[in-house]
Amino acid sequence: MALRKSAKGPGKRPALKIRSGDSVEVISGKDRGKSGRVLRVDPRRERVVVEGLNMVKRHTRPSQVAGAQSQNQMGGVIERENGIHVSNVMLLDAKGNRTRVRIEREGGKRYRVAKSSGTRLD
Repeated sequence: MALRKSAKGPGKRPALKIRSGDSVEVISGKDRGKSGRVLRVDPRRERVVVEGLNMVKRHTRPSQVAGAQSQNQMGGVIERENGIHVSNVMLLDAKGNRTRVRIEREGGKRYRVAKSSGTRLD
């Protein structure tokens, strides 16, 4: 008899409450106190990429691909944003204050709501 796998097994993680385009502030690490806009979210690794924060240097080789960007054609050291764990950032509400997020359901839809002010984020 085959065993059924549950939908929420050990590999399943809950959806993140931070989405791309949100304003966040870093609360831990080398960029603590800085804020920026979320560019990308990786829910599998629980990481977010914030614009202008956690900058790392990448050494790239020169490439001869016709469609490559001009930076990659030349090669060299390129600075770009790296991911930050979602637990090290906190969402900012419309006023710019740090807030936690709760989910409210209305009419079958989910809405993110700032716990501090009670305003909808979506």
